[in-house]
Amino acid sequence: MKKTLFLKFILAYVIFGCFGFLVVATFSSSLIDQRIKSETAQSLYSEASMISQTYASDLYNNAITIESAYNQLRAIGTYLSSSIWIVNPSGTVLVNSETLPDLGNPKIVAEFTPSVTEDSYYTTGDFFGEFTEEMLIVFSPITSNYKIKGYVVIMKPMQDLKQQSNSYLTIMYITLVLLVLLSLIILIFFTEIIYIPLKKIIYATEQYADGNMHYEFSVDTNDEMGYLAGSLNYMASEIARSEDNQKKFVANVSHDFRSPLTSIRGYLEAMLDGTIPPQLHEKYLNIVLNETDRLTKLTNSLLQLNNLNTKGMLLEKSEFDMNTVIRDTVATFEGLCEKKNIRISLTLVGETMTVIGDMSKIQQVLYNLIDNAIKFSHNNSVITIETREKKSKLCVSVKDTGIGIPKESLKLIFDRFYKTDLSRGKDKKGTGLGLSITKEIIHSHGENINVISTEGVGTEFIFTIPIVEDDDEE
Repeated sequence: MKKTLFLKFILAYVIFGCFGFLVVATFSSSLIDQRIKSETAQSLYSEASMISQTYASDLYNNAITIESAYNQLRAIGTYLSSSIWIVNPSGTVLVNSETLPDLGNPKIVAEFTPSVTEDSYYTTGDFFGEFTEEMLIVFSPITSNYKIKGYVVIMKPMQDLKQQSNSYLTIMYITLVLLVLLSLIILIFFTEIIYIPLKKIIYATEQYADGNMHYEFSVDTNDEMGYLAGSLNYMASEIARSEDNQKKFVANVSHDFRSPLTSIRGYLEAMLDGTIPPQLHEKYLNIVLNETDRLTKLTNSLLQLNNLNTKGMLLEKSEFDMNTVIRDTVATFEGLCEKKNIRISLTLVGETMTVIGDMSKIQQVLYNLIDNAIKFSHNNSVITIETREKKSKLCVSVKDTGIGIPKESLKLIFDRFYKTDLSRGKDKKGTGLGLSITKEIIHSHGENINVISTEGVGTEFIFTIPIVEDDDEE
């Protein structure tokens, strides 16, 4: 289709032009001829009727002479470019507007009969052999005392009508040519606005089909074609980004699995070949056990993240007290906080705050956020956990005064396995999946999580959860 669409449009354009000329040359020509003949005949008949009631009637009533009638008819005939005859029923021509009357030798039209017009007031022909060319002939009877005395016959060459028709056809042909030329604008418009952008889009889809998702193109129009091009570009960039993320994901998973496996293999081989003496086996076996715990944690996190990404995931929602969950989660970090001399400050709304959600998963969100806050906070610092109501939502904030997150990393911290350069030295046991899991849990509840951070000042994570409305307040 892409190779023939333009040719089809050109073909349609040519067919339109040819069909237009064919219509003008056949149907229009015939209609114009018929129209001109009908209008001319009607005009001539009106003149003939007027003559029959004036000059011709006066002639038969001896009110004027034949010479006077001739002069009058000659003037009218010149004006009409026609021959005007006054003919007796017997065929004798009394007056001919083109020649002087010969009273001694009048002209007689053989086989003259006005019935040649049949049911019409005009006909065409050579007027009983009197002319060598085809004429348009109209008859108007001259009556006196309810009797037909003669006929006024006006004859006009059909060639004159044909010339008039040709002049009209010439105008129509010129108009048609102008229309065809002007319609080139449509062709140019189609080429520039539709065909060329469509070719770009088709070529781009071929590139995407070949796997070149980084191919970019532009269609500078503010219509559906431009929107389609922009959508394709966006789709390709998202697919390319997804592929890049997938490659990074595989690389990160491979790296995070390879490191502990290499350590485990190295320590075990060293114990087997005697490099590590038996008295140190317990020490290195504990290291191997820690590495297996790290692998187990990584595997569980990956499985959990995959489950969270599954559409249609069912949450075990229930009503629970958020304040209690916060306090219970904070209590699990007492030992870690004592080691770094970190204090956790709670600013909670009310004694109880009933919310609705999956309590275990919300607790996991809190655990991840508090764990990160402690991990990246300085010794002898304070972590603040605060809640506040906003309409029908409860906003939960976990804020630290630690190392902060660089500005360029803020939009990447929720990506899988992503770690900032500042966190790599402090987060040796982290998998880089905690914040990804946190984000997926919050989104699965239909809520949002945001981060505010300044490098060297601290970081604040804020997420929302629906509040259970109090029936008494309502």
